[in-house]
Amino acid sequence: MTPIDFTSNENLVVTLDEILDDELLSAPEKPKQLTSSDRLERAFLEIVEFRRTEGRLPSSQTREIAERKLGARLDGFQANEAKVEAVKHLDEFGLLEAPAAPASIDDLLEGDDLDELLSDDMGILDVSDLPVIKRPESADSIAQRVKAKDFEQFEPLFKAKHAELQDGTFTLKPFTGMNLIREGVFFVLNGVMCFVAEIGEEVDLVIGGKQKRKQRLRLVFENGTESAMYDKSLQTRMYESQGQVLARTGLDARDVLDADVESGHIYVLQSLSTDPLIANIKNLHKIGFSTTSVEQRVKGASTSPTYLMAPVKIVADYRVYNIKASAMENLLHRVFADVRLDLSQIDGHGQDYDPSEWFIVPRDVINQAVAMIMSGEITEYVYDRQLNRLVKRT
Repeated sequence: MTPIDFTSNENLVVTLDEILDDELLSAPEKPKQLTSSDRLERAFLEIVEFRRTEGRLPSSQTREIAERKLGARLDGFQANEAKVEAVKHLDEFGLLEAPAAPASIDDLLEGDDLDELLSDDMGILDVSDLPVIKRPESADSIAQRVKAKDFEQFEPLFKAKHAELQDGTFTLKPFTGMNLIREGVFFVLNGVMCFVAEIGEEVDLVIGGKQKRKQRLRLVFENGTESAMYDKSLQTRMYESQGQVLARTGLDARDVLDADVESGHIYVLQSLSTDPLIANIKNLHKIGFSTTSVEQRVKGASTSPTYLMAPVKIVADYRVYNIKASAMENLLHRVFADVRLDLSQIDGHGQDYDPSEWFIVPRDVINQAVAMIMSGEITEYVYDRQLNRLVKRT
């Protein structure tokens, strides 16, 4: 460096400028801090570069970890409209134009190792608001099934369907779509027959950044368990396991909804009377039928001689399909005719009334009889009042 000449003002100015311009004294510029928008763009550009290099989109299903991560990241971009808007100016290959198909979203959400695959140090894909859906064979999924409440009311339906499959009245058809998921329809899922007992109200859920409408089901299985999965979850599992639907022989699967028609309800009641003549009778039950809900039918029981002028408890409600409920009720009455209650009451108008639908028979025997009627076996049995059970005709 040139020595400084303190005797010359001109030299002093020039020399100070040189000192100030000296690279050794220049402070390095601080690197620009990346914003969330910058990180988002960089992450998307990695996907664009893969498309440019490989000539195809990255797959989220491949075993190649690096590509799978990019594929999952792309799925995340496509499922989030805000992220699409932020990077669409970089989308030279139209990667974000087509919306992700629902099946792909379901596959993405159902992966057991989802969190591991989508772990991103830059926080590009946030899945914290997405529901965790397990594979049907996972331990967590199986644990969601619980013991079916009042399974004895559904057991006759399964026995009847097995009998109808055996005699050829019904057959198994491939599952063809969501339109088959209706109340009263039977499916075979992973080799186990199940029955759509109830369908709840539609609810709005946000999945993958998109709003979807779903309905909660009460799905009863023939092994005595039940599940409360959503209708779309059942659809996914039916497709995955190549499930089947029970349809009347000669009808296409799309006509299955015309095959099973609810005919009404066969119900069993227990009297809550405090009259000793009634309260002390063990196994006293009323067997009746209704085309409306049983709860509606028994309103006002305490003032009706039909219900022994007392409140009642509903102990069974069998929904009957494809047969006349009144005919089934009459058949049950004939089976238990020997144990019909012999009692006269006076109604609200002072008239004598003989209730004809009350029988002294154990609850489990009534259930057995209903199952035998629906399977056709009842013609071979009679009720033995001494043994309190159904026995084969001699």
